[in-house]
Amino acid sequence: MSDSLVHADDLFRANLLRRRNRRDDAEMDITPMIDITFLLLIFFLVCSTPDQKSAIELPSAKHGKGVGQRNSVIITLSDEGVDSAPVYLADGKIETERLVDDLEQQRALIQAAVEKGRREEGKEDVLIKADRNVASREVARVIRAVSAVEGSKIHLAVIESD
Repeated sequence: MSDSLVHADDLFRANLLRRRNRRDDAEMDITPMIDITFLLLIFFLVCSTPDQKSAIELPSAKHGKGVGQRNSVIITLSDEGVDSAPVYLADGKIETERLVDDLEQQRALIQAAVEKGRREEGKEDVLIKADRNVASREVARVIRAVSAVEGSKIHLAVIESD
């Protein structure tokens, strides 16, 4: 009887040793590490701000104070026109927001858009984004139209240079 107990005890110990060796030989589980990597990737994607390429090429400037686009009526001037620069009531060249080519109608539509922005949305600032190749007389024409609206603050968009 004692031989059988010793024999069973030896088998039990040998079985435990085999189990330990299997654990030592097993590879490390990298699933949690992959989870953390993807969580970090998602975190940086959500927190980063993508560099948004503008639809027009703005001139550069070294000095000035920034204006928030959310609180501004945005008017964009493109350099694609023949006689006058096309004017858009949007941030970029959105065809549905392009104003007519008649200069008097443009003036009236610009003034109406600025008044609507002030009245309905409380936007006092008007941000004019003009392509760097647009003639200054075209920018001045839009500035005159905006300045006819009482209390509007006019800002010109530029790219900050080093």
